[in-house]
Amino acid sequence: MKTQTRVPLSRPYIDEREEELVLEVLRSGRLSLGPWIDEFEELFAERVGAPYAAAVSSGTAGLHMLCHIAGVREGDEVITSPVSFVSTANCFIFEGGRPVFADVDPRTLNLDPDAVEAAITEHTRGIVAVDMFGYPCELDELRAIAERHGLFLVDDSCEALGAQYKGGPVGSHGISGAFGFYPNKQITTGEGGMVTTHSQDEQELVKSLRNQGRSYDSRWFHHPRLGFNYRLTDLQAALGIAQLEKLDRLLALRSEVAARYGELLAGVDGVEAPLADDDDHRRSWFVYVVMLAEGLDRDAVLERLGAQGIEAAHYVPAVHLQPYMRERYGFAEGMCPVAEDACSRTLALPFYPQLQAADQERVVAALRHAI
Repeated sequence: MKTQTRVPLSRPYIDEREEELVLEVLRSGRLSLGPWIDEFEELFAERVGAPYAAAVSSGTAGLHMLCHIAGVREGDEVITSPVSFVSTANCFIFEGGRPVFADVDPRTLNLDPDAVEAAITEHTRGIVAVDMFGYPCELDELRAIAERHGLFLVDDSCEALGAQYKGGPVGSHGISGAFGFYPNKQITTGEGGMVTTHSQDEQELVKSLRNQGRSYDSRWFHHPRLGFNYRLTDLQAALGIAQLEKLDRLLALRSEVAARYGELLAGVDGVEAPLADDDDHRRSWFVYVVMLAEGLDRDAVLERLGAQGIEAAHYVPAVHLQPYMRERYGFAEGMCPVAEDACSRTLALPFYPQLQAADQERVVAALRHAI
C-alpha cells in the first residue's frame, strides 16, 4: 500500500530570486554590516508605512531593545497578553520587569483594553501588546490608556506583516513595534526581525544597541553605551528583499488557503474557524488556528491527525502557565480565564502559501474523522 506523504505544519516559500540575491551577497565578499541591510530597512519601512526601520536578529531582539530604550527597570510592572509566544513577556523580563497578564477578548484573542486598564498599578511602567495570529490589536484604545497613565506602549507585530488597522498598515500608526521573519512568517530571513519606529533618534539608538552599543559617528571601535549582538547579516537581508518583492503574492496565496479552509470547515461540527475581518481589522494570515468545542480531547485529535500524516499543534499554551512563569512568579490557573479556556482548545492546522487544495481537503477529512 502506498504511504501518503506528510502534510507539514508550515513551509517557507523560496524560489530562484532568493537564490540569486543570496549568491550575489556571497560573491560580493561583504556578508555583514553592508549595503543590503540598508536597502532592506528602507524597503520594509516603505511597505509598512513607518518612516524608520532597523533590521535585527529576531523579533524578540527588537522587542527587547524597545523595552530597554523605554527604561524598564528591576521591579517595574509591564502588562502584556497571556495569549502569545513567550517572547512578548520575555522582552521586558530581560530588563528586570515583572509580567502582569491582562485577559484577552474572547473573539480576537488580543488584549482586552478594559482588562489592561484594571491591571494598572502604581508600579506599572508600560504595555506590550500583540497582534495575535496576525489580527491587529485594539491599538487606539491601548494607546489612549497608555497616554492617560503615562506608560510606554510597544506593539508586538511579529505575526502581523501585511495586516491593516483602521485602513492603515500595522506599523504606520505611530507606535514602535517589531516584526519577525522566522520561516513560518509571512516573509522569512531564516531568523531575523525588524524594528519600526516613527522616531529617528530611536532608530539610531536601535542601530547602535544591536551592534554592541557602537557609535557610527566616531572611530570604528567606539562604544558609548552597553549594547547587544543583535545584528542581521547581509545574507539574511538579501533573502528578506527577495521575499518583500513577492509579499503581495504571498499574502494573496495565504488568504486563498485561509478562505478554502473556511469553506471546507463550514460543515465540520466541533470546530470554530478564526474570526473574520471587519472594517477596522484586516488580518494578515500567519497561521490557521481553529477552536475545538469544549469537551473534545485535543491531544487525542492531534494523535489521530498525526497517524494520518497531518502535522498540527497546540497553538499556543497560555504564557503565564509556562513552567518558568509558574516557578518564578507563582502564576496559576484562574488568573486569565478567557485566555486559559481559549489556549486549552486552540489547534493549528497545516498552513503555508503553497498548500494545495487536495492537501487541505485531506486535512479537513482527517480532522472530521479525528473528532
